[in-house]
Amino acid sequence: MVTSLAEFARHSLQMTDKIVILSTCASEEEGERLARLLVEQRLAACVSLVPRMRSVYRWKGAIETAEECLLIVKTSRELFEPLRRVLEEAHSYELPEALALPVLAGSPSYLNWLEGSLRTE
Repeated sequence: MVTSLAEFARHSLQMTDKIVILSTCASEEEGERLARLLVEQRLAACVSLVPRMRSVYRWKGAIETAEECLLIVKTSRELFEPLRRVLEEAHSYELPEALALPVLAGSPSYLNWLEGSLRTE
């Protein structure tokens, strides 16, 4: 547990080079296709699919509601741009979501597996 600002800064500076990317798509089938594409190209070590998620958003001036599938993509910062390009090219949406979140820490064995599952640039 972080109890001071100095301790928080020390822990923050030791962040991993791994990221989690959040992206949504129109269906579980599209999510499966995108997930397989990213893992096959070694741009992602793992993509978890969360089907039947409901999103509320503003699009072209109107508030929309849609059932979507959430993709939780585990990768590295180094691979964000190539992954984003592949995702955008293969995606059915006009404006695909690709939000990268830093992985501050993780199980060493999981992080090693993740690293070994990704391609090197």
